[in-house]
Amino acid sequence: MKTLLEMSGVSVSFDGFKAINNLSFRIGEPELRAIIGPNGAGKTTFMDIITGKTRPDSGTVVYGEKSISLLKMSESEIATVGVGRKFQKPTVFEAQTVRENLAMALKNKRGPFDVLLYRKTQAGARRIGELAETIGLTDALPRIAGELSHGQKQWLEIGMLLAQDPRLLLVDEPAAGMTPAEREHTTDLLKRAAQKHAVVVVEHDMEFIRRLDCRVTVLCEGSVLAEGSLDHVTSNPEVIEVYLGR
Repeated sequence: MKTLLEMSGVSVSFDGFKAINNLSFRIGEPELRAIIGPNGAGKTTFMDIITGKTRPDSGTVVYGEKSISLLKMSESEIATVGVGRKFQKPTVFEAQTVRENLAMALKNKRGPFDVLLYRKTQAGARRIGELAETIGLTDALPRIAGELSHGQKQWLEIGMLLAQDPRLLLVDEPAAGMTPAEREHTTDLLKRAAQKHAVVVVEHDMEFIRRLDCRVTVLCEGSVLAEGSLDHVTSNPEVIEVYLGR
């Protein structure tokens, strides 16, 4: 498996507080990775650095075959090279249908006005159908997005991310506020996405992470404390002390 993203020696401070401290991390393509850690461990800042929202004080973040530096790029440029992020709170177009949401998200090389026309093309319609099937919302395509359940909105947003053909997906606390059945569907969805993409999931829900059945990175005080299977990291005495013992 080839490395898609590699961070080395990354540090960032906010008002003297080291949010990220000499962090090194790599993920392959395709790969599914879970990130856990106590509050204040640096999980959000870690994602902010990858997406260009936060600039580190030191270190390198390289991406892709050509090892391009993400630190020299703007947030929109980073999105263009294939880094997609899903925040905790779903941001879908509530007044539009599920189909229209997916159509607006489809990767499209032309101008903004063409987006509305694009869904009328056969290729666009076919791709929307594939995405709806992937996220389990085929029957909901004509529905207004605002009427969907919380879990369904989350899936729609993941579908909108997948529509942009990202190589790396960053997903923040997808299980929050979901029913058990929705959580189960979400793990399946992320596992399927990780067959083609690199997917990083930040999550507190240990049962959810166990179902993801993937490599886990434990962050603590802005550094990697442990890495490996969930059983491996949760039996680590340091992890138990900082995280599970609280």
